[in-house]
Amino acid sequence: MSASAAAANSEYRTAELLAPAGDLTCLRAAVENGADAVYFGLDCGFNARARAGNFSLRELPAAMRLLHERGMRGYLTLNTLAFTDELKELETLIRQITDAEVDAVLVQDLGVAQLIRSTSPELALHASTQMTLATAEAIQIASRLGIERVVLPRELSLEQISLMHAQTSMELEAFVHGALCVAWSGQCLTSESLGGRSANRGQCAQACRLPYQIICDGQHVETGSQQYLLSPQDLAAFPLLGELLQAGVRSFKIEGRLKTPEYVANITRHYRQALDDAIAGLSVALPTRQVQEMEQSFSRGFSTGWLQGHDHKALVPATSSSKRGVLLGEVVRVLEDAVLVKLQYSIRAGDGVVFDGDRYRGTEQGGRVYHVRKDGVLQHQQVETGTVELSFDNRAIQLHQVTPGQLIWKTDDPRLNEELRRTFTGPDPIRRVALHLQVTAVPGKPLRITGKADNGCTCEVFSEQTLEPARRHPLTSETLREQLGRLGGSLFQLSTLQAEISGTPMIPLSVLGKLRKEMLQQLQHSLPVQSRTLAAPNQLQKLQSALQTALPVTVPEESLPPVQLSVLCRTLPQLQAAISCGADRLIADFQDLREYRPAVQLAAAAAIPLAVATTRIIKPGEQGLLAMILKAKPATVLVRNLSSLRFFQEAGIATVGDYSLNVTNELTAGFLIRQGLLSLTPSYDLNRDQLLDLVANVPPAWLEVVIHQHMPMFHMEHCVFCAMLSPGTDHTNCGRPCDTHQVDLRDRTGMDHPLVADIGCRNTLFNMIPQSSAEIVPQLLQYGVRRFRVELLRQQPAEIPQLVQLYRELLQGNRDGQSVWRKLDAMNQVGVTRGTLEDKRNPLAIL
Repeated sequence: MSASAAAANSEYRTAELLAPAGDLTCLRAAVENGADAVYFGLDCGFNARARAGNFSLRELPAAMRLLHERGMRGYLTLNTLAFTDELKELETLIRQITDAEVDAVLVQDLGVAQLIRSTSPELALHASTQMTLATAEAIQIASRLGIERVVLPRELSLEQISLMHAQTSMELEAFVHGALCVAWSGQCLTSESLGGRSANRGQCAQACRLPYQIICDGQHVETGSQQYLLSPQDLAAFPLLGELLQAGVRSFKIEGRLKTPEYVANITRHYRQALDDAIAGLSVALPTRQVQEMEQSFSRGFSTGWLQGHDHKALVPATSSSKRGVLLGEVVRVLEDAVLVKLQYSIRAGDGVVFDGDRYRGTEQGGRVYHVRKDGVLQHQQVETGTVELSFDNRAIQLHQVTPGQLIWKTDDPRLNEELRRTFTGPDPIRRVALHLQVTAVPGKPLRITGKADNGCTCEVFSEQTLEPARRHPLTSETLREQLGRLGGSLFQLSTLQAEISGTPMIPLSVLGKLRKEMLQQLQHSLPVQSRTLAAPNQLQKLQSALQTALPVTVPEESLPPVQLSVLCRTLPQLQAAISCGADRLIADFQDLREYRPAVQLAAAAAIPLAVATTRIIKPGEQGLLAMILKAKPATVLVRNLSSLRFFQEAGIATVGDYSLNVTNELTAGFLIRQGLLSLTPSYDLNRDQLLDLVANVPPAWLEVVIHQHMPMFHMEHCVFCAMLSPGTDHTNCGRPCDTHQVDLRDRTGMDHPLVADIGCRNTLFNMIPQSSAEIVPQLLQYGVRRFRVELLRQQPAEIPQLVQLYRELLQGNRDGQSVWRKLDAMNQVGVTRGTLEDKRNPLAIL
C-alpha cells in the first residue's frame, strides 16, 4: 500500500455510521446493529419529525448514558425554524440538553444556532440539511456561527460533493439510505401553503406522494399508470460508499425516524457491513438476498438518488408512491379460491402481500397469505422458487379483481421481523465494548489488574494477598485471559490482555473470580462525564438587546417615502406594465437571466430602483449563473441563498434577502443583516401572529413584507418537464420543453397548480390560488413597516394595473383590507386565499 493510500485508509477509519431513532426501542436497535452514532428528536418540538415517538427530556440523560456506555455518540435534532415567542423556551431547553451530555445538536435556524453558541459555547453544532448549505461559499457563512459539521443536501452528486470537500475544511455528512424528498430540504412550503402544517416545523403532510395529472398548454396529457409525478424512489447508496469516502464524506446517515425498530436494525446492520468493506478498500457489493431484506423493511424502489447525476425518469418512475417491499412474482392464473404465482422471491404462510394497483383509487388489494401449495402439496416451510398457489381471506382479497400478468409484492415477512427483533430485545447486549487489560503478577506482591474500555471506562484492582510461588500450576497468560474474559452479560468483551508475569506466581481461581467482579463494578461506574461550560442566564435577552442597540438601521426611516410598493415581475412585458403603473420598486425574477440586462435598462430609464433575483439554489459549479447576473450590472440583487449573498458581497453589489433565507425570528434577521443585507423578506412559514411578533422585534427598515403572491410550494431538483414531456433523461437531452410549453399539475381536488422551471432546470410548483395579506397591512403599517411587495406569476400585462392600484389604495389608506380581499376574490377565477396568514386553518386540508 502506498503512503497516500495508507493515510487515506487511516482517515477513513474515523468514518461514522449514523442511524435514526424515533424512540428508545429504535435507539436500542441502532446500538445493537452497529451504528457509531444515533440522531433523534424531543417530543417537546423543534425537530423535523414531529410525528415520530421522539424522546422526553426526562428520558434524555438515560438515552445518552446508554449510548456513551457503548462508546457511541448521540445527536439531538433541533432542526426546525423557531419563532420569536419560542426563543425563551429554547434557551432553557439548550441548558437541559447540555446537562444531559448530548454530543451535538443539529440545527436549521441560523438564529437558533446563534442562541446555542451563546448559551452553551462548547456544545457541538451540526448544520441540518434543512439549512440548505449547497456550496462551500454557503458553508463559509454558516461557519461564522461555530458550525462544526454540515449535513449535505441530498441533491448533490458525487462530483459536486468532492468539489465542496476540496474547497472547505468543514466535516461533511451525507444521507446514504432512506426516503428522498422531492423538494429541497428547508425550501418546501407545500404543506404550509395547503394545510398550515409546515415541513420546516416537522409537520410535512407528504403531498409529494399524492397523484397528479399534467396539463400542458391547457390540455390534459395522458400518462397511463404514471400518476405519482412527484414521488421519488428511495435512496440506497451502499454501492457508492467507497466513492463517498473518497469524495470527503465522513458521516453516513440513514434516514428513518418515522420507521420501525426492525427497519432500523435491518438497514443499520447491512450498512455496517458495507461501510466496513468500503473503509477496508474493498468493493461494496451486497448479495441480492441482503438487498431484498432491506427492501422488505421499507422500499418504494431503490436508487442512488442524485449521487450519480440526473436521470429524472429513473428517479421518479411515477407508478407508485407507497411501500411495496420486494417483488414476489407475477400472477399466472386465477383459480376459484387461490392465485397461481410464478415466484421471484421467497414466500410462506403468514407473509403479507399486495397486488399491483393504486391505493388512492381503491384498486390496490393486499393481505396475509393463508396457505401456500406447490404441486398441490401444502407447504409449511418457506418456498424459494417455482410456481405456487396462494390462498387468502376472501374478505381481504377479491379474486375476481386479480388478473393474469398482475405483479404481486411481498410487503411483510414476520419471520424476518422476529429475527431482527431478537437483536435488540434480548436480556444481554449483542454489541459489546472492547476491554483492554494489563496484568502484573510478581511473587511477593499483590496481583494488579488495570483496564480501559473503548468507551472510556477504567478499572484498577489488586488482590488482597500477595502472590506466592507456584508449586504445581503457575499463572499463565492463557489462564488470565480465560478467567478475566468471563464477563457474562456485561457490556464488555475482553479484546486484549497484556500480562507481565515474573517468575512462577500462582493465584487461586476463586481470587481471580473475585477480582473480575470488582473490575466489572469499577468499569460500570467509571463512565466519563462530559462537563461543558454554560454561559450565564438570560443569553437571549443579551442577544435581543444587542439587536436594538448595536445593529444600525440600514436605511434611515426619514429618508424613505411614507410607503413603498415593490412589484416582482417574471417577464419583460410584466416589468413594462409595472413601470407604467408607477411601481415604487421593481424586482426582476426571470427564467432567462440574459433578459436581466434589458430589465436593468428599462428600470433605469424610468428612474425606478430595480433588484434582480438569483435562483433559489446554487450548487457547486453553478457560479457561472451568478456571473451572468453580474454582467447585467444591477444596482441591487435579491439573494435567495447564502452562496449568492457571499458572491455579490464580494462583487460590491448591494443585496437584499428573500423569503428562502427562512427568517422567522429576530436572531436570524440580525445575523443576516450583519452579513451585509440591506433588508429581509420574512419567511412564508409565519402566520399572522408570528409575523407581527417578528415585526415588533426588529427595526422596521429591515423588512419588506410580501402581501400578494402565489405561494411557491415545491422547489425541486427533479424536473417534471424532462421526466414526462421529453424523451430525454436530463438537461443535456431533454429538448427543453419548459421553454415552449405552459404546464400545470392538477391535484386530486381539480386545482391546476402552475409549474415553472428556472435556468438551473429546477422546478417550482406554485399554488394556483393567489394569497393576499391585505387584511394585515394596517397592523404592519402601525408597526412601522414601509416596504411591501406584490409578486406576479402569469398575469397578463393588462391585468397588472388594477392589481397594483388596489394595493396602492390600501397602503395609502383609501381602502380597507377586507375591501381589497373581496375585490381580489372577484377578480380571480379561482378566488383568493389568506393562506398562511389566515386566523384558523384546517391542517388536514391537504389530505
